[in-house]
Amino acid sequence: MRRHVHAEWTKLRTLPGTGRLLLALVALTVAVSVAAAAVVSCTSAGCGYDPARISLFGIQAGQAVVAVLVVPAVSGEFGTGMIRTTLAAMPGRIGVLAAKAVVLTGLTLAAGSVAVLASVAAGWRILRGNGFASELPALTGEPMLRAAFGSVLYLALIALFSLGVATAVRDSATAIGVVLGLLYLFPAIILVVPDADVAEFLWKISPMNAGLAVQATTSLSGLPLHPWAGLGVLAAWAAAALLGGGLLFRARDA
Repeated sequence: MRRHVHAEWTKLRTLPGTGRLLLALVALTVAVSVAAAAVVSCTSAGCGYDPARISLFGIQAGQAVVAVLVVPAVSGEFGTGMIRTTLAAMPGRIGVLAAKAVVLTGLTLAAGSVAVLASVAAGWRILRGNGFASELPALTGEPMLRAAFGSVLYLALIALFSLGVATAVRDSATAIGVVLGLLYLFPAIILVVPDADVAEFLWKISPMNAGLAVQATTSLSGLPLHPWAGLGVLAAWAAAALLGGGLLFRARDA
């Protein structure tokens, strides 16, 4: 397994766009979080916003960069035929897929941690100046630690989900379309569904809506799912994608 991970790390770090995409993940996440914090304010009537979710709003944009990072790193090998060379050197297909998961998830965790820490630091500074000083939860308290740590895990699960889809689909453009469609289409549909029960059901199975519930620090009783249960929904999507991608990877020719 160590040899597999070393080989995948070597391939990924030599791709010209890897470093730029990791920087883009951090920059875009922080920029969108800062913009979200800058446009909200707390009035005498009340704040009405969850400061943790506002300061981490950029995760919704950063996840797209994760998909763009992961998918070509996997499907690109199928497109160029390099996967045959990989399997000739390391015949164990599940080992190859596991090594890709370790490397891509590790990079996402590292960049995601930087993005989350920077977003919270910048967001807290801006929100404090916008009247949220008395509304900000303690940074070391359980709700805020869950929101921050859960956001990093959220990005890692998006990486695994993208890996599974890319392995199953093999085509970069199609795989990115599938991943982003599933992430962003559910929230759009929920907004236009007239039936409240149907809308709640769609919320509960939506990878983005349910997964980002882990960021909530206020009004938890109003959520359709507990924050960790919501992240579990995204974990189920990632597991299903990896299982399907792995089975197809074993069954099909390279």
